[in-house]
Amino acid sequence: MDTKDFDVVAMRTDLHQIPELGFNEHKTSDYVAAKLKEMGLEPIRGIGGTGVVAYIDGTEPGPTVMLRADMDALPFVIDGKDACIHACGHDSHTAMVLATAAKLIGHVKKGRVKLFFQPAEETLFGALKSYDDGVLDDVDYAFGAHVRPIQDIPDGTVCAAVRHTSSTFCIVELKGKVAHGSRPHLGASVVAVLATNAVNSIWVNPNKAWSAKVTSIDCASTATNIIPDKGKMILDIRAQDNETMNELLEKLKTAITNACACVNVTCEITFPGGVIPAAVYDEDLVDQVRKTIGEVLGEDKVAKDCGGGGEDFHYFKQKKPELHAAYIGVGTGVTPGLHDPRMTMNPESLRNGVKVLERLILNVVG
Repeated sequence: MDTKDFDVVAMRTDLHQIPELGFNEHKTSDYVAAKLKEMGLEPIRGIGGTGVVAYIDGTEPGPTVMLRADMDALPFVIDGKDACIHACGHDSHTAMVLATAAKLIGHVKKGRVKLFFQPAEETLFGALKSYDDGVLDDVDYAFGAHVRPIQDIPDGTVCAAVRHTSSTFCIVELKGKVAHGSRPHLGASVVAVLATNAVNSIWVNPNKAWSAKVTSIDCASTATNIIPDKGKMILDIRAQDNETMNELLEKLKTAITNACACVNVTCEITFPGGVIPAAVYDEDLVDQVRKTIGEVLGEDKVAKDCGGGGEDFHYFKQKKPELHAAYIGVGTGVTPGLHDPRMTMNPESLRNGVKVLERLILNVVG
């Protein structure tokens, strides 16, 4: 096998041209499976829906190390038309894991490497559905990687840990009693502004990073002199760690419920996407990762840990606490930012990610 056939930049270019939404990554999983077969591996399809797994077996007993990439792209509306674009770098992650796999073949001694190409990270349910399909059953270590924007780390560098926050969103359905604008006392006006002020008054430890933001309010009535009897609010909620998130959610529910109750409005608060866990790492392993980056790329290429955003990779540690997990950030000069349809990056810097992932895996199974 010629590893030149699995060039990370070329594969990222291929994948960038076939973006697909979560649980619909059919062309992408076909591409991944074909590449794995070219390597002489046997892909297992249908994990978590459209996910793909393959193993590289060693010759001696040892741990199973999972190397995970997400595959889905993002939906946009551009010029009034629906579009699907790889604006979060998942094409790059898939390409890096494929390129790393090609380099690992023939060099795994102890245990085995489990390659996992996960569907639907952006839907918030891809990791959970994969877990339900048993993807972690035989796994001792899990490694992941994500390209980083220029606001996080410099292009060409790699950080040992992306400190993702816990994140969620909630929908608040408000129900009151309709009234004429001149006789508000005869109704129960929906209370979105009062509830928003209550949310803004929440107090959580200021030494921890957190936010609860009302991002949408819809209380439209049929006429300007009718006080509406129903409305909807949407909130984006984030917290530095899982303990802070738990506290924040309890206070948020209390604040909204009490704000509504004081004017005889009822509310229903739901979390359709669940609550994405914050990153929880084995710090000894993170220290080893940091040392490995320096050995492979040079100390000047070791970036400080960065944070921000959520990632369903962290469900794996939540579901299996004994799992040894690490997740690197690969500086590729992403601009103007992740989830922007104009996103651009330096694909050549993906080679750094491949080099680091290869060494990290071999540190365990080599």
